[in-house]
Amino acid sequence: MRTATLGPAERAGALTAMAERELDVLVVGAGVVGAGTALDAVTRGLSTGLVEARDWASGTSSRSSKLIHGGLRYLEMLDFALVREALKERGLLLERLAPHLVKPVPFLYPLQHKGWERLYAGSGVALYDAMSVSSGHGRGLPVHRHLSRRRALRVAPALRKDALVGALQYYDAQMDDARYVATLVRTAAGYGAHVANRARVTGFLREGERVVGARVQDVEGGGEYEVRAKQVVNATGVWTDDTQALIGERGQFHVRASKGIHLVVPKDRIHSSTGLILRTEKSVLFVIPWGRHWIIGTTDTDWDLDKAHPAASSADIDYLLEHVNAVLNTPLGRDDVEGVYAGLRPLLAGESDATSKLSREHTVAHPAPGLVVVAGGKYTTYRVMAKDAVDEAVHALDQRVAECVTEDVPLLGAEGYRALWNARARIAARTGLHVARVEHLLNRYGSMTEELLDLVVHDASLGQPLAGADDYLRAEVVYAASHEGARHLDDVLTRRTRISIETFDRGTRCASECADLMAPVLGWDTDQVEREVEHYRKRVEAERESQRQPDDLTADAARLGAPDIVPL
Repeated sequence: MRTATLGPAERAGALTAMAERELDVLVVGAGVVGAGTALDAVTRGLSTGLVEARDWASGTSSRSSKLIHGGLRYLEMLDFALVREALKERGLLLERLAPHLVKPVPFLYPLQHKGWERLYAGSGVALYDAMSVSSGHGRGLPVHRHLSRRRALRVAPALRKDALVGALQYYDAQMDDARYVATLVRTAAGYGAHVANRARVTGFLREGERVVGARVQDVEGGGEYEVRAKQVVNATGVWTDDTQALIGERGQFHVRASKGIHLVVPKDRIHSSTGLILRTEKSVLFVIPWGRHWIIGTTDTDWDLDKAHPAASSADIDYLLEHVNAVLNTPLGRDDVEGVYAGLRPLLAGESDATSKLSREHTVAHPAPGLVVVAGGKYTTYRVMAKDAVDEAVHALDQRVAECVTEDVPLLGAEGYRALWNARARIAARTGLHVARVEHLLNRYGSMTEELLDLVVHDASLGQPLAGADDYLRAEVVYAASHEGARHLDDVLTRRTRISIETFDRGTRCASECADLMAPVLGWDTDQVEREVEHYRKRVEAERESQRQPDDLTADAARLGAPDIVPL
């Protein structure tokens, strides 16, 4: 695999290459499903392009609960096939495909009724573990255990004594969702896919009924390209219906958006060594360990307003605080909330009026010759969705194409990760970084950490932490722009890092420092640096204002008060 550097020159070269000759497959949308589809296609030997209107994972795929899980609650719905499929994927990601990015995480499920609930819930969790092991990829996680109330409170002292009579503890997995997608895109590029963000599809090319490509606008440079392809895959998630409308066809199914919001609070606000999973009247609530923080979520409500910037209202925040405080000794208040983010799940419509009951299963269709649509599903099973989408596209190609191989294709940074992890103390000694810093880098970049450390060798100041966001090194900002396709300050603070939700100031304190670090890589002048910082500050102000509004309509209006990203 060639080096997968996604800097400005590589982006420009990818757009030119896509327009020069017909591709086998053009994928529209670089969330986790689109990025996975590009990797699947290119590793079958197909010439592949991937375009994204904004940034990698800028929609749903950067705003999830950040869990890789089998979906324990789907067992209750008797959806055994979906759970089995997801557990297999979870095991593959942990063991083979992305051990540097996907990590085990423990959850405590408090029991509130004596006798029957332990038997009922315990049977479900036991089946969950058994299905995981039977998938052939589940032996890396500890099995569940039953805890008395006393032992449960020892593990999670933050819980009120009257909130449980006992507990179950089980394991799932988590990842940084946006970082995972960026790595997926780079992996696809490493195998030869042409990839470009800030490249918006404005229409499809037609020959009669057949779709033969797309018109792609360079949002940054302003040029327009005609990209011809034998098959186009629409993987635009909650924008599926909008993309279908570009060819005047609604498609064979409808995608409905469900909003989920999450709160981020500092680690010291909840005294626990384990995550929590709590039942609510509508769904489940997670309290998820996240480095020096906790993520609390999620809601599940219908959303038909702006898709690009879904807003969290004051009512959403109150809902989460009310439910988590029902079990905590020391209640959380608004002042404890560092970050808030809202995302939209793309659900297949028509199966239930309640979005929390809509299917997470996916659908692939061929609504017009030359056009494949993939929608629905869940993050954990993205690879299966990608395989099904490429299988559908391959049926219409007039050539022999290899079977899917992504089950055996580790993501960039996975190969050699465990060896470097074992040598982390030596790496720390060699570089002068604290071993905790090296661990942080290895769990974000895997074996690509060496590329990042090379930047520090050439400029020692890049080995210093960011002022105001000291979990991250200055080198990570430079690397995001030079290697990971970050085009704007917003990309770095909200997706390449998670500073926008991990600091009380939402990243405004380090915005100028980050913009100055990005400027030489992206060719920004002083005016552009100032525009980037000002845009980011306005974005934060608009988000804060939206979170003070009482409902979705007023929150949406407040969030739209900040303009979208400024082109170069």
